[in-house]
Amino acid sequence: MPRGRYSLHDPHDHTPLAEEHFHCAPGPSGWRYVSQVTTPSGDHSGSVDLTLDELGRPIRLELHAAGWQVRGAALDGVTWVRTDPTGAEAAEGNVPAHAFTGTSPAFLIATARLLRLTPSASATRVRLVTFTDPVLAPRTVDQSWALLKSEAHATDNGPLPVDEYQVTALDTGEQHAVHIAGDVVLAAPGIELEDLESPPSAFA
Repeated sequence: MPRGRYSLHDPHDHTPLAEEHFHCAPGPSGWRYVSQVTTPSGDHSGSVDLTLDELGRPIRLELHAAGWQVRGAALDGVTWVRTDPTGAEAAEGNVPAHAFTGTSPAFLIATARLLRLTPSASATRVRLVTFTDPVLAPRTVDQSWALLKSEAHATDNGPLPVDEYQVTALDTGEQHAVHIAGDVVLAAPGIELEDLESPPSAFA
């Protein structure tokens, strides 16, 4: 069960935004990721709880940020309920999309798991619902994912397979690289893996 810490920063000017303390593991249902998010000064600012089924579909999502809460799952596309900080109002949403995304590295693992790309395959288009910080406002985005290469890197615990993806935002054409090993993001725009207590889990 990998445990560790990501630092999140603005990908353009590198302003520190948050730290995400996480643990994740494959399980009977598929894969689960749980994290607590803190500000750069160490104050608690939110949490992420994501469970995927064995096909990579989100069967349970719970996000908290700035008093806002989102609960969602893959149902007729993706469906969610967003609750305001007072708890007085809850708005339900549904979009014919494949999965969720957001600032957490968990969503990069989830999308890669859902698509199951191979280096020889052409880029695959995917529609996702993202929840923007800090109020978890939903927005639908279209991306294209391609697996450029998969290489084994030598470590103290033996070879570590690392996948390099190219992700394209289809509304702007902006491209960026995402490096993933098992169920851990090694590097991506705005994301740095700062600490990892145990090796990434390998998906079957």
